[in-house]
Amino acid sequence: MIQRIQTLYLLAVVALGVALIWLPVVQLVTPEEAAELQIWELTALGGAPLQGLWGLLVTTILIPVLALIDIFLFKKRLVQARLNIFTIMLCLGYYGVLAIYIWLAKMSMGVDWHILPWASIPLVNLVLTLMATRRILKDEALVRAADRIR
Repeated sequence: MIQRIQTLYLLAVVALGVALIWLPVVQLVTPEEAAELQIWELTALGGAPLQGLWGLLVTTILIPVLALIDIFLFKKRLVQARLNIFTIMLCLGYYGVLAIYIWLAKMSMGVDWHILPWASIPLVNLVLTLMATRRILKDEALVRAADRIR
């Protein structure tokens, strides 16, 4: 299980996904013309003025959980590949949910926003999951070829 390269890719997705839960991805700043400067950092757990960010939290938690489940499905390669496709869609969905929360913060509080470098973690997870999927499908083709030879 560990000797397969796709397992290492998926372990990296798990590690980065767990780290993303506590890392700030967006910085919300009051506009320059405001009386006082206030800065809030938005994480998956929420931000100071924003409440009810459960969509971002659920998406952030599901990505590493599905990757961890995927590691233990090593005997069911096609199920593993399908679960990886779902994880890739969740990584893309993360950015959709994040865009909605940024838009809501901008409309309700009138703040400016700045993307932090940690916001690229779901994109890195997407690439790692895609690489793992390719290796899983390559393993499946190898097993099918070996069965055909027998």
